[in-house]
Amino acid sequence: MPMTDSYGQFCPVAMASEIFCTRWTPLIMRELLAGSTRFNELRRGVPRMSPTLLSKRLKELEAAGIVRRVSAGDDGASEYRLTSAGEDLKPLVMGLGIWGQRWVEAETSLRNLDPSLLMWDMRRNLDPDPLPPRKCVIQIVYPDLGPGKRDWWLIVEGRETDLCSVDPGFDIDLYVSTDLRTMTAIWMGLRSVEAEVSAGRLKLVGDDEIKSVMGQWLGLSPFAEEKKRIDG
Repeated sequence: MPMTDSYGQFCPVAMASEIFCTRWTPLIMRELLAGSTRFNELRRGVPRMSPTLLSKRLKELEAAGIVRRVSAGDDGASEYRLTSAGEDLKPLVMGLGIWGQRWVEAETSLRNLDPSLLMWDMRRNLDPDPLPPRKCVIQIVYPDLGPGKRDWWLIVEGRETDLCSVDPGFDIDLYVSTDLRTMTAIWMGLRSVEAEVSAGRLKLVGDDEIKSVMGQWLGLSPFAEEKKRIDG
């Protein structure tokens, strides 16, 4: 991969950093490792990244042998698949996430609130097994946000989970109301569903069965089980 700002060192750490440590690249790798393959899927995982820069980074990763682009489906759209070299980066990406969960101060993390990214992560990590074996529609409302960011719907049917930001028109099984900061803290594993319900910051109305197992089906961060640590 051509580098405009090379470290100029033969050390493997330096050479790997030139590929992996460019801006946004670790987050693109996070998305690829989480199963996103289409360009628009990757964009949803990095919503503040411009499409032009995303395309540029993907080309750089392809040139470095970390991803390969393949044609998939009848629509002729391209998919981005990790090569063996790309898969080999998984421990590094996971290690970064574990370190951040353990050592980055919680209040600092909770300044970076993004409802679309949060809901996208919740959708792909949601576990349908604790839910009733039928279509379940869960509406999540953030009263503290404005139009376009306030209302979200998770539609779970079988093993598939869809996310809508426009009313899909289905009957609602569970209505969830909370502020974005509270839901983000729950997703990160900093607070629990039960504790936030007791504190009155999380309101659940609807199907008692779905309500009672929310802490089980809710898609949390893959790093949620890591506990914060304090040095010394």
